[in-house]
Amino acid sequence: MAAAAGPEWIIREDASLPVLVALYLRHVLGTRFPEELPHLRAIAPTPATTAGEYDDRSSIERQWRAYWDLTVEPQANPSPVPLELIDGFETYVALPVEGFAALQASIEPHAADAVAYARTANERYRASVGSGASYRAYASAIAEHERVVGRRAHSFELNVQVLPFTQRGVWWIGALTVAVTDGLRGDIAEFDAAIGPIIADIA
Repeated sequence: MAAAAGPEWIIREDASLPVLVALYLRHVLGTRFPEELPHLRAIAPTPATTAGEYDDRSSIERQWRAYWDLTVEPQANPSPVPLELIDGFETYVALPVEGFAALQASIEPHAADAVAYARTANERYRASVGSGASYRAYASAIAEHERVVGRRAHSFELNVQVLPFTQRGVWWIGALTVAVTDGLRGDIAEFDAAIGPIIADIA
């Protein structure tokens, strides 16, 4: 999205299937990272970790963090080794070919459920956002920022993931990426107030 003969602002909004799959797996694995993010709605509680599973826990957590970064902002977090698609996840999960055996083994049993959940959530998002809605939502926040600071907004890029979290809010999940609850995204007044500080930070 661009202002003629002036600074450019680019906002990409989505409910990304790979991100939704990753967050589903975060829940079923019982990992808290990123700690500030709430869980997704409508997922059954996970069973407690058994004593025999603790040996791999630190490996899974470490591999999970790298996988999360690769999924949210792959261009900013390139893998030093090739990636391979994981069976059962279609094109939604790719892990480095080395060093991710523990994570791969732990997520494979959840592939079908994770993909089904992600598709349903993505379809719900697409049905809720009509043509031009994204532009209008952010244009008003940018215009308010420009009014407050008395200048045009600087050029910036922002990725927004609209996700079915259990709590309302906006969270940074990458250098150029925020996550916002779908319910908050659908409330015009609340969304303007919530996205305003994000715009102020980058514009």
